[in-house]
Amino acid sequence: MPPIIAALLGIVEGITEYLPVSSTGHLILAGHFLGLADEDAAVKSFEIVIQLGSLLAVVAHYRALLVERVRGLFARDEAAWRLLASIAVAFLPVAVLGLLLAKTIKAHLFAPLPVAIALATGGVLMIAVERLRARRAAPALDGLDHVTPRRALAVGLGQCLSLIPGTSRSMCTIVSGQLAGLSTGTAAEFSFLVALPTLGAATLYEGWKARHVLGASVGGAGLAIGLVVSFFVAWGVIATFLSYLRRRGLEPFGWYRIVFGALVLWSLSR
Repeated sequence: MPPIIAALLGIVEGITEYLPVSSTGHLILAGHFLGLADEDAAVKSFEIVIQLGSLLAVVAHYRALLVERVRGLFARDEAAWRLLASIAVAFLPVAVLGLLLAKTIKAHLFAPLPVAIALATGGVLMIAVERLRARRAAPALDGLDHVTPRRALAVGLGQCLSLIPGTSRSMCTIVSGQLAGLSTGTAAEFSFLVALPTLGAATLYEGWKARHVLGASVGGAGLAIGLVVSFFVAWGVIATFLSYLRRRGLEPFGWYRIVFGALVLWSLSR
């Protein structure tokens, strides 16, 4: 893989991983329009493995919180153990379903048409949920202390939908958190933390399984470029996105998804 292609895909991954617009969907579309084969196993694996860069960006951004909560585990702090249990509960459903359906999804849904449909559908859902929440009388719960295992299960079940390319893991987890009563900012923060086991497991599994294909077709230099670029871009996006969410909510991203999905469908029909 040429370095410039690896860098471009790293930029797309870094920008879109934590925005509710689907990093996998954008990577599939980017690869398609960059001339990469839609059925290339190495490209599909590369698009998953470079998520490691975005994962490390979460660790970098939340390093103080993570250190505090790890210390709390050793000190038997109730809040630290509740957050760990919530992350585990949110992770397990997608881990089980992902192992069962990974091959089927990669074979049939890693293509521009399903991605475009999922983008537009997700956009409609986001706008509907935002407007529904605006009519609620009860205030949303703000702060990670409000993330209980029960609310985490709702987030975890919602995250299962993110296995469909184009839906967005970030969208599914944030919207599920909102519907469970969490504020948009808290739902987003919990979404980022749930990314640690979710993206970590997916990256390690795919990286080990496709190590020979990646080494032969992509190369160490291409992997390194994609990982480093996605790390720095994602780190910059996280703080900006959280600030934007607290001011504007998800609706603008919903309209973006609808317009972008429609444009992709139009381009594919030509």
